[in-house]
Amino acid sequence: MRAVRIDEFGGPEVLVPVEVPDPVAGPGEVLIRVAAAGVNRADALVRAGVYHRARRPPLIPGLEGAGTVAAVGEGVTGISVGQRVMALDDVNAPGFYAELAAVPAAQVTVLPDGLNLTEAAALPIAWLSAWYCLRRLAKVTKDDTVVVKAAASGVGSAAVQIAAEAGARVIAVAGSPEKTAWAAELGAHATVDTSAYPDDVSVEEVLRLTEGRGADVVLDTVGGHAFGRSLREVGHGGRVVALANVALEPSTVDTRDFYPKNVSILGFQLTNLQIHGYDPREDLRELAERIAAGAYRVPVETVLPLEQARAAHERLERRDNRGKIVLAVARD
Repeated sequence: MRAVRIDEFGGPEVLVPVEVPDPVAGPGEVLIRVAAAGVNRADALVRAGVYHRARRPPLIPGLEGAGTVAAVGEGVTGISVGQRVMALDDVNAPGFYAELAAVPAAQVTVLPDGLNLTEAAALPIAWLSAWYCLRRLAKVTKDDTVVVKAAASGVGSAAVQIAAEAGARVIAVAGSPEKTAWAAELGAHATVDTSAYPDDVSVEEVLRLTEGRGADVVLDTVGGHAFGRSLREVGHGGRVVALANVALEPSTVDTRDFYPKNVSILGFQLTNLQIHGYDPREDLRELAERIAAGAYRVPVETVLPLEQARAAHERLERRDNRGKIVLAVARD
């Protein structure tokens, strides 16, 4: 089969198209003929050798994908050959940058009608992360004001819509006028363009937009130096959800920025949740059904063929994208 493999850690140039043997569905596994694979920040971290759980090369990256079931292994029930599915995989398993992927059945979700495979490939990481953080951890309600950092990213564009659909007031933070305008189109009620403000002034802008109270929820998708700003932006009794450190640097915080306000700091890491028993299928089914019914729009900005995985990673790392980048794996 065709695949993209990493033989050594490095930049996007280490993503090399190769031919490799077809995988088979082992006991408890589902073999998926991949139609599309989502491109995520975690894929880039795995490729660079800085993701904390990734194994050594050679490896096939890709944590999420969608396609049709080609075969089922012994003991698999409820999933049939020919069904349309989406799935997520562990960083230590062969990934979705390939024509076929063998995945544990517990990580495979059958798709409803009305959801295409390209959109479905964008859901298992970014959309599930936004959903879990806002609905399960922060428990966002119509009475909340929610700040979404990197609001034009895959996670951010999902979070803006999920929070808005829950009735919350959404403040979208992004790095250009184009990105903030786009976040407003997705449902943000107010925006902060960080390119227009020094770091501390952007905090003041969030406080101004909340009339000095601070936000009820801050979804921090950046980490590093930005995390301290998130603590200053949240108000009394608020919740800061930390789900990434794309800055790849330590976060230096002043405890006086959160404990006097009785703020809760909530951490999220999808792979770790799965290790400790989280089954993503119920949440993914609800997400897929809502999207198929038109509650949310899945912004897929760029679709590139599998062999252009390098270009996909280059675009991701330039932060040019608004929404998801997806690799088209199946040939017409």
